[in-house]
Amino acid sequence: MRTMSHADDALPKPIPTETDPQDAVTLLTEDHEHVRMLFDQYEELGPRAHLSKQKLALHIGEELTRHAAIEEEVFYPALRRVAKGNAAIIDQAGSRHAATRSTIGRLQTMEATDPLFDATVGILSGQVRQHAEETQRDIFPLARNAKLDLMELGMAMTRRREETE
Repeated sequence: MRTMSHADDALPKPIPTETDPQDAVTLLTEDHEHVRMLFDQYEELGPRAHLSKQKLALHIGEELTRHAAIEEEVFYPALRRVAKGNAAIIDQAGSRHAATRSTIGRLQTMEATDPLFDATVGILSGQVRQHAEETQRDIFPLARNAKLDLMELGMAMTRRREETE
């Protein structure tokens, strides 16, 4: 009879083929947490982990690009339709994406051995953390109080994300 060892705990968990639907706010909040964790992982890498830093920075850029797409193409337009008088807040959130895209673009042209690479990742991290904080503080309450079907919106955002993968 085979006994379970601690090594069995190290086996990868199967990838779920389907996830439970999430409302739009939960989906975006989880995205924010996921990217924060990726930035934390980056910060834990040593000064000579150039290949790992390069790969992780590019992965962060891809994750942020998908996140921005679902916000800009699905979430913000839906919110704008029902949250009258709050267009400036939504526009400001969208303008933060432009700054983030610019920083991602710079990272994509740099090598991790570049003396400014870590600083540029740090700038991106600061931009994203500030945007996430402002979104959770200013935008999510609007979404919760608006006459939006957050579950339907979450499903639409999930479909859009799958198209970008």
